[in-house]
Amino acid sequence: MKFKSVITGASVVAISALALAGCGSSSSSSSSSSSKKSSSSSSSAKTTKVAKLTAGSKMKAGTYNLEEENYSHGYRTKMSITVNNNGKITKSNYDQVNKNGKSKTDDTSYNKQMKKIAGTNPKTYMPKLNKTLTGSAATGNVGSIDVVTGATESSKTFQNYTQQLVQAAQAGNKSTIKIDNGAKMKDGTYKLNEKNYSHGYKVTFAITVKDNKITKSEYNQVNKNGKSKVDDAAYNKQMKKVAKTNPKTYQPALNKSLVKSSDPTKVDVVTGATESSNTFIMYAEQLQNAAQKGDTNTITVDNMIFSE
Repeated sequence: MKFKSVITGASVVAISALALAGCGSSSSSSSSSSSKKSSSSSSSAKTTKVAKLTAGSKMKAGTYNLEEENYSHGYRTKMSITVNNNGKITKSNYDQVNKNGKSKTDDTSYNKQMKKIAGTNPKTYMPKLNKTLTGSAATGNVGSIDVVTGATESSKTFQNYTQQLVQAAQAGNKSTIKIDNGAKMKDGTYKLNEKNYSHGYKVTFAITVKDNKITKSEYNQVNKNGKSKVDDAAYNKQMKKVAKTNPKTYQPALNKSLVKSSDPTKVDVVTGATESSNTFIMYAEQLQNAAQKGDTNTITVDNMIFSE
């Protein structure tokens, strides 16, 4: 959630509206509200209005690629985005392919079975996810991408990989991103820091890995003086009143959940802190990918800030 740390002279109605805009729903589904980073939801809005970028580098023109190195249940992910001269994504190709290069969308028996169990299938959710990147997320607004009901894990993977491709596009780095999916995490400490402040705060995140387990998780939101949002008494009091949670509560809960599972996809979204939860999960997956490679270089995210 992102609203100003000090709120004065505002009515309860105004504060409530602000909280709803910032937090969204706690449900991990396509019906969840989009975060304040987005001016419209990719799954529920009738328009595809693109929020204006106010901070963070614009993506450079070109085609950017990412691919998994290992197969899981016979498939691996391949993804690419194409960015135009205006810094907007004009094409997204997210797919899961087998060793013969055949897409999971063409696996008739798989699609039929998954549709029966989950209510969706690759033939439905893959095009839907790709479409978000030429709509509400065209400028790299990953926060506007909703989880598709029935395809939570694939949606989270899509968000993670999109974020990594956006980061590559911001830097103009066209080298294919290799994901050593399924590999054991190597011992070490892995760090990620946001570059830009939103409402006075930015994310810092570190995980410590030992024997393929995450033994320590340090996700935080800090201001320019290095002070944690957890210690912002006024902010915590106001958010608790409106959203029934606050950084002092949800940040330790998210860190604890990641250590318990060592799997970002098993971290639950905290009710009242949807945006922060989704950011946590996405960045945790990126750190996990770094740990699978054993790459201890600090990841600097030139995080995009969008108009509200």
